[in-house]
This record gives sequence, C-alpha cells and structure tokens, in this order.
Amino acid sequence: MTSAANRIKPMQPAKKWRFLKTLWDQKWLLVMSVPVLLYVCLFNYYPLWGWRYAFQNLDLYTIKKGADYIGFGNFEWLFKEKYFWLGFRNTLAMSLINLVFGTLASVLLAILLNEVRSRAFKRTVQTVTYLPHFLSMVIVVGMAQNMFVSDGPINTVLMNLGVIDKPIWWLGEGKYFWFLVGLINIWKEVGWNSIIYISTMTSIDPTLYEAAAIDGAGRFNRILHVTLPGIKSTFVVLMIMNIGHLMEAGFEIQYLLGNKQVYDFSQTIDVFVLEYGIQNNKYGRAIAAGMFKSVIGIILLFSANFVAKKLDEDTLL
Repeated sequence: MTSAANRIKPMQPAKKWRFLKTLWDQKWLLVMSVPVLLYVCLFNYYPLWGWRYAFQNLDLYTIKKGADYIGFGNFEWLFKEKYFWLGFRNTLAMSLINLVFGTLASVLLAILLNEVRSRAFKRTVQTVTYLPHFLSMVIVVGMAQNMFVSDGPINTVLMNLGVIDKPIWWLGEGKYFWFLVGLINIWKEVGWNSIIYISTMTSIDPTLYEAAAIDGAGRFNRILHVTLPGIKSTFVVLMIMNIGHLMEAGFEIQYLLGNKQVYDFSQTIDVFVLEYGIQNNKYGRAIAAGMFKSVIGIILLFSANFVAKKLDEDTLL
C-alpha cells in the first residue's frame, strides 16, 4: 500500500503543471470565452433568482411593499386551470410537429444539396433557403395570412387542380392550425438548420463513397450506408438539444396567427403566461407557469441524454 501511494504522489505535481501549461497555452481562447460566459450568467442564470416569486402572491400592488408567501398556491391554481393544460397540450403538439418534420426536412435538404454537383445551383438553393431565417416573424406571419386566406393563392391553386371544390378556411379552423405553424416554421428555418448537417457531410471521408461505388452501391445506397451513418453523431446531439427545447413551441407565430376561432389550438404556455399572468396582473402565476415549463424542459433534456447514453450514442452531457 505504501509503495503504491509513493508512486502516485510524484505524478500529481506533473499533472498540475500540465494543466497550468494548457491554461496558459489557451489563454486567449479563455479570454474570448469571457463575454459569452458573462452573457450566459447574466441572461440565463441570474433570472433564476426570480423563481422565488412563483411562491408568492405577487402582483402590481405588492411588488414594492413585498408579496406574501403562499407556498405552492400558484402551482395549485395552475394545475386546476383548464386553459393551462390546453396550452400545455398545444405547446407539446406543435413542438413535436416542429421537431419531427423540421428535422426530417433539414436532413433531407442537406442530403439533396450534398448530392448536387453544380456549385452555382447549390449556392443558389442554399442562399434562397437561408434567407427566410433572417425575416421577422411579423413579416412571415403576414405573408402566411396573405397566402392562406380564403381567396388566397393556396386555395386558388388547389381549386384549379381539382383537389378541393370550395375554398378552405385555413386560418379559421383549429384542426389546421398546428400544421400551419409547423409548415411556416419549416419554411423559415429549414435552410438554416441544414447548415450543420451539410458541414458534417463535407467532413466525411470521400474514399468511403469511392469504396461503396466500387462495391456496386448506387447513389441511394451510398446515402443510406455512408452519408447517414456519417451524420449520426451530429443528429443525436442535435436531437438531444431539440428535445430539451420541446416546451419552446414559440410565442410570436401563435400570438400573431391565432384568433378567437382557433383559440383552443393556438394558445401555448407562453401565450397563457402573457394573458393570464402579466395582463391580469398575476405575476406569481406567470412565473410559476414559466418555471413549470423550464423544469419540464430540463427533465426532457436529461431523459434524452440518458436514453442516448444507454444506446451507446454520442451524448451532450
């Protein structure tokens, strides 16, 4: 035992010296990371101090003199409120639609662009699909409203093709709302979300494609057996991150595109926080709803990471 301990002790200063040398060699990287660290601490971690108000009866009148501590009273009200669970259902449904179809669309676009041999055409498509990401959601929703009104281009084209006999009220029927939101989000973000998949595909060893072609694999089989396995680790990590944001269905598009006819399908937890918390001067309830959403997101993140680890895939943590 003593001899083993003596052998280990001399290694500790060496490890410490290597660690300090590594820090010194990477000092400028550490300096550049300081603004990012300050940003995260200021805007992501410091606001967590406000979670204490979820356990108080906080409103506009008690915000200065101090609110009364009511324990889990705000959460009890939330869990009994019908529209909170309605918002929870809508948030989860729209998030799943965005996650599944958005991810599939991004991967498919990346694969198609990776197979294009014309650089000019590839760059043109990339530019066209990237641009909507930089548009304001107000502009995007305005464009969608003009497209999907009863006498808009969508209904006109469908009627001319004989798909429908009369115009569909896309914006006034709740059964279409979730998929409209998903379609708009895909159109806006598909090009941007495909960037990381395209960059991952460019790092795949070209000799793998050559070997597959020599073995008689066609283009589809090369995609299936070379491209998809090559982006699997990136796909898993991004999927874990996206699952962690599963409760972030959005606010702007639902608030701007929604109306009284589709209220039961358009209200998300964020819209609920605005209407039933802030506008009704019940800040404690609003914070409790936001805290509930954050806790669910953390649980989903760790659950997805745990499942990926059990499947022996790349993980985030």
